[in-house]
Amino acid sequence: MANVVAIVGRPNVGKSTFFNRLIESRTAIMDNESGVTRDRQYGVGEWNGKTFTAIDTGGYVTGSDDVFEGAIREQVKYALEEASVIIFMVDVKDGLTDLDKDFGQVLRELKKPVFVAANKADTTELVHLTGEFYALGFNQIYPISSANGSGTGELLDAVAEELADEAVDRAEGIPQIAILGRPNVGKSSFLNALVGEERSIVTDEAGTTRDAINTRYTLFGKDFILTDTAGLRRKSKVKDNLEFYSTLRSLQALQNSDVCIVLVDATRGLEAQDINIISLADKYGKGIMLMVNKWDLVDKENNTAANLQKEYGKKLGQLDYIPIVFTSVIEKQRIFKAIETAIEVYNHRSTKIPTSKLNDALLPEIEKYPPPAIKGKYIKIKYVTQLPTVTPSFAFFCNLPQYVKSPYKRFLENKLRENFNLRGVPVRIFLRKK
Repeated sequence: MANVVAIVGRPNVGKSTFFNRLIESRTAIMDNESGVTRDRQYGVGEWNGKTFTAIDTGGYVTGSDDVFEGAIREQVKYALEEASVIIFMVDVKDGLTDLDKDFGQVLRELKKPVFVAANKADTTELVHLTGEFYALGFNQIYPISSANGSGTGELLDAVAEELADEAVDRAEGIPQIAILGRPNVGKSSFLNALVGEERSIVTDEAGTTRDAINTRYTLFGKDFILTDTAGLRRKSKVKDNLEFYSTLRSLQALQNSDVCIVLVDATRGLEAQDINIISLADKYGKGIMLMVNKWDLVDKENNTAANLQKEYGKKLGQLDYIPIVFTSVIEKQRIFKAIETAIEVYNHRSTKIPTSKLNDALLPEIEKYPPPAIKGKYIKIKYVTQLPTVTPSFAFFCNLPQYVKSPYKRFLENKLRENFNLRGVPVRIFLRKK
């Protein structure tokens, strides 16, 4: 089960301020992605070694006559369903309101860990006023101030205790491949095209959520599990909610996967939302490949694919290590090539490079181009080894690790990629004291 922390509560109690504080604090949130629709904020976070997706449910209920119904029955309800942990925010200055009591009743029925954050407790006097919130029926109230950060560490310590250790490998070494992308790029058609071919379908089991279906296949002599994040029926008048719901499910599938196949519509190109998805996968250390679908609808000239590959590489910037496959699901063109590439990426992610090979390849490169001296001090990298982590991570041992800057780390990553096949896999670089 993916780690999802939902921040819920009445409007204007400070949910977004709290969320933004997490994003600004390096120990909490590492990155912040805007969701598919306005005012939906998702952040990939880490606290006490636990990684999670934080969801800010602020702003959904503005202007609604029946605030509670609007919040609970639609998007907040979805966030609550998907959450592993819920932070229920109340406002010390407003005191306990009827809406808080009603909301508390709904949260108690969920049988999930709920932490009550009594916000705006900026002074000792206000902290003493938080006692009245025990009437909500939860074990502990955490007085916090979103504005100055007081109390937030204690709250997040308690939240982290309830989260699963995401570093654990799942499904006994069987690759888990998530199919991600914007609506209508051909995710379901891709899965249906694969199912329609002759193959051994071992099991067909429903995933932890209603709409993300895990299907186990054997192809190219390799077992793998495909998670389709599409399959949502379009309901009347909930287009916005549906997109939010769909994004939540995609985030969970992304967290639970080993490799993400990100589908892009060839007729629309690589858009901001696609790059958001790829960035999230990179932050989580997942294998990634880009599958450019509807290739049959593109007017071809000489080198169209090569030119597009260059254009996508520029847009991806530092994420340009991702393999790209041009496909047409309708014409079944290169769809198996896409799966083959995803399995290759999985294998690259599992690569273990012997220490002797690493040093033989990289130390001469480092000698040719050493880290720049800082304040007259020379940095000497003596040794490199791979760390025992799920995502390929490498420790470079040197005399002054604190002086090695990001551009040089990028150089080290490039040299690693030049010498070893790490296509489609994020690489983590750590400088350690010799």
